[in-house]
Amino acid sequence: MIDSRLNQTGDSTRRRRECPRCDGRFTTYERVEEVMPLVIKKDGRREPYSREKILMGIEKSCQKRAVPAQKIEEALSRIEKRLQSYGLKEVPSQTVGQMVMVELHKLDKVAYVRFASVYRDFADVQQFMADLQEPPAAQEDPSALLFPFATALDSEDDTHSERRPS
Repeated sequence: MIDSRLNQTGDSTRRRRECPRCDGRFTTYERVEEVMPLVIKKDGRREPYSREKILMGIEKSCQKRAVPAQKIEEALSRIEKRLQSYGLKEVPSQTVGQMVMVELHKLDKVAYVRFASVYRDFADVQQFMADLQEPPAAQEDPSALLFPFATALDSEDDTHSERRPS
């Protein structure tokens, strides 16, 4: 190894290496693998969080825009740190999508509109225009996460608790 440095955010290490056989030099990047929550899809399925899937969505939204790869990487790191800060084992896909929209809104408004138009699946142009007038709201409080199926269960629990004698 020739050189080793932390990146600016401190979440990965860049190492310059040299092959002892051919004297070729190359760079490797090392990242601490952290446990990410499962993502709860709209239909209730759970799947592992995929950094690559989020990155592809952001890159596709930023296609042919003057958004540096460094800024995209920083946005993705902020999303992942926020997800980990919740300390939850499962997170709804709507929450992840909302986080992506918040970050894209900061990066590039056109990329934000592109992502929102696909992600939100609008019924018509009026709904699309109305929704895009307001900037996306960041979810900082884990208790405010979007769990549509859980709210239905909570209301059932409330109904059952009313029937129980005290």
